[in-house]
Amino acid sequence: MEVKKGTLLKCIAIPVLTGALSALISSGGMQAFEQLNKPPLSPPGWLFPVVWTILYVLMGIASYLIVTADTKENRSDALRVYGLQLVVNFFWSIFFFNLEWYLFSFVWLILLWILILVTILRFYPISKTAAKLMIPYLVWVTFAGYLNLAIWILN
Repeated sequence: MEVKKGTLLKCIAIPVLTGALSALISSGGMQAFEQLNKPPLSPPGWLFPVVWTILYVLMGIASYLIVTADTKENRSDALRVYGLQLVVNFFWSIFFFNLEWYLFSFVWLILLWILILVTILRFYPISKTAAKLMIPYLVWVTFAGYLNLAIWILN
């Protein structure tokens, strides 16, 4: 299969730029975040942008595999759910860091988790590889849910 470089770059750019914009908007809340009581297993702050960048690239590659799949499966439905989860992902940082709505952010994260799972399930019939590329994202959001809930409880 020939790689369509322009399409691949666009597919990667969409989640990476979405994440970067969300991080930029919510960066003002990082100072307050540093002062919060955090639960055990809380990673150092520098790890978050590294992990998120890797996850956004994996998401982009997954979406590329769906966009370029040679199948009769319903790609537009799968990509709609993928886009919706990306929008929900974008707003979580703003709710959590800027607005400090920790309980609301946890509920929002549950919505994101469900949308990621639905995305994986929609991707799977089209491209098993694309679905598998989304699994680390689901695992990380599960861990983020633990951190988010614990921060709400501890603060």
